[in-house]
Amino acid sequence: MVGFGFRRILAGALPAAGLFVGAPASAQFFLKSYDFRGGPVTGLEPELGMPLPGATPAEIRAGLVWNLRSALNVAALQCNFAPMLLTADHYNAVLKDHNAELKNAYDTLNGYFVRTAKTKAAGQTAFDRFGTRTYSAFSTVNAQLGFCQTAAKVGSAANFAPRGQLGEVAVNYMRELRNSLVPFGEQQFPGAFYSRTYLFLPDFQPTCWRKGKYNISYCGKKK
Repeated sequence: MVGFGFRRILAGALPAAGLFVGAPASAQFFLKSYDFRGGPVTGLEPELGMPLPGATPAEIRAGLVWNLRSALNVAALQCNFAPMLLTADHYNAVLKDHNAELKNAYDTLNGYFVRTAKTKAAGQTAFDRFGTRTYSAFSTVNAQLGFCQTAAKVGSAANFAPRGQLGEVAVNYMRELRNSLVPFGEQQFPGAFYSRTYLFLPDFQPTCWRKGKYNISYCGKKK
C-alpha cells in the first residue's frame, strides 16, 4: 500500500513532469550561441532595410511589418534542415492569426509606392522590387544557423503577440533578426572544436616508383 507521504510527493511531481513533456523541442547548434539581441527600432534605420523616403509613420510601420514577414517567410523555406525550430509552423500561424495586420501593411506599402511614383504602373513595379530585395536580404548561407535560431524565437514571439500587435514585434526584434545575418560560431569555447589535419601524399608519377617502392633519390623525400 502506498503511503500518504509518497502519494503527496507523486501528486506534486506529476504537474511538473507535464511541463517538460509539453514543452516543444528546440535546436541548439552551439554550446553557447552568440547573443544577437538589440534594442527597439523606429524603422528609419538605413541598415535595417530598403529606405522609404518621404514615408508617413504608418508607412514606416508597414515597412517594418513587411520586413518581419519576409524574414519569417525566408526562415520557413531555409530552415527545414532543423524541423524542431518550427519555422514553417510559426510562419503559417502568423499568416493566419495576423492576416488583417499583414493585409493592412501590404495595402499601406502599395499606397506608398503608388503615391511616390510617377504612374501607378511604376509604383507597382517599385513595390515588387522592394519586396524582392527585402526577401533576398534575409537569405544567408554562412550565418544560417544563427539566423534560423533567431527566426524561430521571433516567430514564436509573433505567434503569442495579440492581434494588431505584430508591428510591436517588428519594432522589438528587427535589429536582432538583422544582427543574426552576421556569421558567428561557438561562443563558449571559440575555436576549440576546429582543428586542421594535414595529409601529405607522395608523388604518384610512375617515374617516382621502383618495384613498388618510392624512389627518394629521384623524386626527393615525401612531403
